[in-house]
Amino acid sequence: MSKEPMSHLKAVYFLRPTSDNIQNLRRQLANPRFGEYHLFFSNILKVTQIQILADSDEHEVVQQVQEFFADFCAIDPYHFTLNLHINHMYMIPAVIDPPSSQNFCDRIVDGIAAVFLALKRRPVIRYQRTSDVAKKIAQETAKLMYEQESGLFDFRRTETSPLLLVIDRRDDPVTPLLTQWTYQAMVHELIGILDNKVDLRNVGTVPKDQQEVVLSSEQDAFFKANIYENFGDLGLNIKQMVDDFQQIAKSNQNIQTIDDMAKFVNNYPEYRKMHGNVSKHVTMVTEMSRIVEERKLMLVSQTEQDLACKGGQAAAYEAVNNLLNNESVSDIDCLRLVMLYALRYEKESPVQLMQLFNKLASRSEKYKSEVDKWIYMVHQLVQFLLKQAGVDKRTGDLYGNRDLLNIARNMARGLKGVENVYTQHQPLLFQSMENITKGRLRDIDYPFIGNHFQQGRPQEVVVFVVGGTTYEEARTVALHNAANSGTRFILGGTVVLNSQRFLKDLEEALKIARSSILI
Repeated sequence: MSKEPMSHLKAVYFLRPTSDNIQNLRRQLANPRFGEYHLFFSNILKVTQIQILADSDEHEVVQQVQEFFADFCAIDPYHFTLNLHINHMYMIPAVIDPPSSQNFCDRIVDGIAAVFLALKRRPVIRYQRTSDVAKKIAQETAKLMYEQESGLFDFRRTETSPLLLVIDRRDDPVTPLLTQWTYQAMVHELIGILDNKVDLRNVGTVPKDQQEVVLSSEQDAFFKANIYENFGDLGLNIKQMVDDFQQIAKSNQNIQTIDDMAKFVNNYPEYRKMHGNVSKHVTMVTEMSRIVEERKLMLVSQTEQDLACKGGQAAAYEAVNNLLNNESVSDIDCLRLVMLYALRYEKESPVQLMQLFNKLASRSEKYKSEVDKWIYMVHQLVQFLLKQAGVDKRTGDLYGNRDLLNIARNMARGLKGVENVYTQHQPLLFQSMENITKGRLRDIDYPFIGNHFQQGRPQEVVVFVVGGTTYEEARTVALHNAANSGTRFILGGTVVLNSQRFLKDLEEALKIARSSILI
């Protein structure tokens, strides 16, 4: 990039207020390239950072410095993410305490602070008792809001304070391991979504202008209407959209007069937009259908849902074993099945679990020449998952078999049957939200920070998941808010997970733990 002076231009910078960015700006201001500098920061500037900028502006080129609290990525109206690359840090045992662990916590505190400054709220804060990282983040967030920057957070009081609940992904490791069957969640699981963009470059022959597409409920009426639809209904709705487009395309071809041509030109941008929209959704659904068939995911998903929602260890073992014998089922899907089985029956069948490890190893062509190494790796990965997120570590009643109300609810659901066997699972978050709205979230499991207690039931709740959210949980929040129950929830997390990202984080954390000779 050219470094020649351009004093006739005004420069607008929008930056995170990190030490590196401040130092880069300091160097720029010492030898300014532009005539004016307008500086906007996405979060709170420290007094020391302002002083550095002021001292560096000897040429008096800085015209304004402002804070715009946008240090997070808003995905949907009730869902945000911080997109942290080092997301695996939440699984690192506290005793290891690598240098990047404090950076991880600081970035989360900054992101949460920006969300509440954008909302103009100061919450009471609760955290998951069994999670050291959730506790640390809750404490540091409270310190920032109530001590270090108390004036900045001194907003007009509401009748009941908003609630920030900081929880740990390890309390529900099942949700990110499941195959998804509603549109947004399914796209992320099978293709991948990053900041509402989908990369289709590896999907067949896609036109150049369709190789990266935006998938946003704010800009796409079809996506907004179908974001939470299951795969079967989605197929019918796609067909209807294609039929509607063909009708419009056919009528547009019937140009016989100057007036017809003028109307077509006036409608052309909308016609182009609709054409792109139809093409985008057809491409994605076609690709997902191919993957579902190739990986036999409907077969796999039935067993996954049974493992997540039903009891019966013997039947579960047989079902998983049969799928491990099926060569059409991929290694990664088999690994997910074994993990789901281990999480459900870790206390009941260690011998059978080891048999599943061995079966998983023997079926893998990739590791035929080093079966022992593959067994060891799979065994380590599953054992690490159980150590991190097993029943002894979890706060919530993940399988609904400890609490009498949950047992009754599960029995009632079993008697009534479910509308769709592939979407019967409800994330643990659903139960937590119910407990909050009914005033049943136990203080002993989710303590308050300091002396700031909740007076009455909160009308606004931000649930922040250290370790990442899922689109299934985002759907749960959106459907709850649409029901107008009196409490509005916002869901946020360090990343948006699919099963691939969850397993990658698990593997990265395991490597660090193994190198520290702690497991």
